[in-house]
Amino acid sequence: MPEPELERYELREALAYRFEVNRREWLKTLGGGLLVLLVLGDNASAQESGRHGGADQQQPENIGAWLHLAPDGAITAFTGKAEVGQNIRTSLTQAVADELRCAPSSVSMVMADTSLTPYDMGTFGSRTTPTMAPQLRRMAAAARDLLIGVAAEKWGVDKAMLTVADACVRDPASGRSAKCGDLVGAADLVKTVAAQVPITPPANWQQAGTSLGKVNARDMVTGRHRYAADIHRRGMMFGRILRAPAFNSKLVSVDTSAAEAMLGVKVVRDGDFIGVAAPDEQTAEKALGVIQAQWKTEPQISSGELFSYLKQNPENRRAGNPPGSIDEALKAAHKTIQSTYTVAYIAHTPLEPRAAVAAWKGTSLEVWTGSQRPFGVRTELADAFAMPEDKIRVIVPDTGSAYGGKHTGECAIEAARVAKAVGHPVKLIWTRQEEFTWAYFRPAGVIDVRSGVAKDGALTAWEFHNYNSGSSAIDTPYEVPHRNVAFHPTRAPLRQGSYRGLAATANLFARESHMDELASAIGMDPLEFRRRNLKNPRVLAVLEAAADCFGWSANKRVAGRGYGLACGTEKGGQIACCVEVSVSPDRRVRIERVVEAFECGAVVNPEHVKNQIEGAILMAIGGALFEAIDFADGRILNARLSKYRVPRFSDTPAIEVVLVDRRDLPSAGAGETPIVGLAPAVANAIYNATGTRLRSMPLLGPKNLVPPS
Repeated sequence: MPEPELERYELREALAYRFEVNRREWLKTLGGGLLVLLVLGDNASAQESGRHGGADQQQPENIGAWLHLAPDGAITAFTGKAEVGQNIRTSLTQAVADELRCAPSSVSMVMADTSLTPYDMGTFGSRTTPTMAPQLRRMAAAARDLLIGVAAEKWGVDKAMLTVADACVRDPASGRSAKCGDLVGAADLVKTVAAQVPITPPANWQQAGTSLGKVNARDMVTGRHRYAADIHRRGMMFGRILRAPAFNSKLVSVDTSAAEAMLGVKVVRDGDFIGVAAPDEQTAEKALGVIQAQWKTEPQISSGELFSYLKQNPENRRAGNPPGSIDEALKAAHKTIQSTYTVAYIAHTPLEPRAAVAAWKGTSLEVWTGSQRPFGVRTELADAFAMPEDKIRVIVPDTGSAYGGKHTGECAIEAARVAKAVGHPVKLIWTRQEEFTWAYFRPAGVIDVRSGVAKDGALTAWEFHNYNSGSSAIDTPYEVPHRNVAFHPTRAPLRQGSYRGLAATANLFARESHMDELASAIGMDPLEFRRRNLKNPRVLAVLEAAADCFGWSANKRVAGRGYGLACGTEKGGQIACCVEVSVSPDRRVRIERVVEAFECGAVVNPEHVKNQIEGAILMAIGGALFEAIDFADGRILNARLSKYRVPRFSDTPAIEVVLVDRRDLPSAGAGETPIVGLAPAVANAIYNATGTRLRSMPLLGPKNLVPPS
């Protein structure tokens, strides 16, 4: 099983997981039919949804149920993945429908429920499409093969002569057909399959590869869907948590008597943890406000000291390539450049802040919460309450965005702790200020680059050191004979962790900005310079596609206008981005046009991939231009949307997406990589317009150019 990337700091603790459910007994609750199982042994070790190591992988209890076919023709697929806005509910439905040769409307997806779905590490890393879609395809293909076998035996024919279409098994020779539901019959059938089952190649897809609309779109737009914050349980109370005034604070004293005197209010105290529960949200808020607490705080660094701090506080670990002969190569180069780039801490700012509803039933616990890791949250709950995991059920409704920020279960643990104390279900919804302050941030970073180039534009030396932000996409796709690339973890001053694209955004910002600096130093066009040093055909293909659509060669220097580009590869996706910016006389910068070409192998749902790319571009505008966490002495100083600038409708540029569909290649994920190319392309366009080289994200601010009003 692939390990989480290094900069997923919040996931460093391994899960001690055992999943033991009697699937035959559970099948009875589904009303009979065909249940397709997978033995999660060595063949599944490469799957994110397999078990992690251990000699007991082949034990019978390590069986995951993935697919159920009912006699009435209904098909239910099960996955531990969560739907957090990337529309995998639709794309996974397409995968199952493809293999069963049925309409997507016949397929229902049960997702992210620890009592119903197979174990899954989590929904992150753009892993759903390359790992879960083939997994479900194998299960559906096995079911299709089994039904063909049933029909062949019934009709006394060779199964190789039979086909499946429109959820029916057909015998072309005789004209006979049977609905798949009729072949399932009333008896329970359980089929256990190995991990390796042939699946339909992309060239033969019927449902996948088309722009099927979001399968539950009506529920979303009519308000029928219930998010975690909408869940209601009988007798439910509303909780709030007392927060420290700063990170690393210690509670000295507290007086909760005024809150305890309020009608219907209950106060929970467990060490430094203090929570309140009340019959309604307003009363809970008032009760929290009358608690008198004294905290001991300690001096901590501020935003202004951040980058020097990161360079001066390394951990003992280091990842990178051997030094090589960088110094000699630099001495022999025609031109050399040395630059430093910085990336600020930024917040996830999800549409839906953390929310959880916790309900105890005797010694068992049920929690509804928005999370990318329902099984990880279950483990956190088990650790927090010293109870077995099989007594805990975590259910994740389709969730209002996450961007890597909902991997941990703080809100669920807090709700469960209050609920256990008060004896009622408790709903806890973090405020926007809590979300800004107590969630983790995208890591800040410092990146030092030294490089050399020959007269003909060939790279000769490349040295790249990333401090703190991470190693994703750290290596260059360009050909260079002498290179040294290293990631240096540091003791970070703020809590940090996963963010869409991880450190690929920081590393591409530094690398593609630096490539522009090199092109400028030798007087070569930025596009031609990249062509000169790229041999990766897939990266070259998206670079050419973006440049052609953008009309790169036709863009002439115009006062107040600038053009920039960037390209790269990450998580199996290839990205190229071309940008046009305008700079007004009063130094206001606006992104006018973005053309982005993306290749992620075979495209499963073109329209939804375009939606992902467009959303990633809009999200990237914030980090590129103005998003940054301001902090001092353990306090977040801009922990509200009135002080933390995010992209607005008025910031939206004209966006053109070019999909390079490679049906000859396996599908890669599209949720993360499209965010990484915008920032360097914008920085390069600003330089093209103004002659000013900006090397710090965000690019705009009091000391630089400024965003549009």
